[in-house]
Amino acid sequence: KAVLATALVFFAIAAAAGLVAVVLSGRWWFLLVGAVAILAAWFYTGGKRPYGYAGLGEIAVFVFFGIVATVGTVWLQSESIPQEAWIAGSGVGLLAVAVLIANNTRDIDTDKLAGKHTLSSRIGDRASRILFTIFVLLPFAVPTIYLVPYPAMIFALLTLFGAIPAAVIMLWARSAREMVLALAITSLTALAYGVLLGV
Repeated sequence: KAVLATALVFFAIAAAAGLVAVVLSGRWWFLLVGAVAILAAWFYTGGKRPYGYAGLGEIAVFVFFGIVATVGTVWLQSESIPQEAWIAGSGVGLLAVAVLIANNTRDIDTDKLAGKHTLSSRIGDRASRILFTIFVLLPFAVPTIYLVPYPAMIFALLTLFGAIPAAVIMLWARSAREMVLALAITSLTALAYGVLLGV
């Protein structure tokens, strides 16, 4: 009940923020994009056959938390989609997927018992940890390739100080508590990365 209540509150906040942005831009068809995003979030774990428990969660998170969120926001406000938006959206999306993988790796055993077939439960513990490491470090190619035209990207690279420890913890974690720490660090890193990349 607590999770449902929290989800509904944040759905409402997201919908209100999206509605304000659409009203200010006058591009009403973007309401459809918002509705699809909310439905995707709901059916991740909701409904009779949630796709998050069918190994498809990572794809949805990359698309909606990365590409749709970033490219959609830029397009809504500027009426154009520069190359930077797609590439930045990919970086943000990869970190969002890393957060999900950290969570699902911790839950592999219990998810299997509950019949939840996440990507992590399908590929196993070791492969999941390696995949997490790739997804938590790969986003830093984005500020690196833009460092020459945008020197301030150096600040986005500073979030490696969160990503590297998270990768180390996940690779050698022996307990769920350690994985929760990696999950928390990754979440904060993703937030800082997104903010600094945007700035």
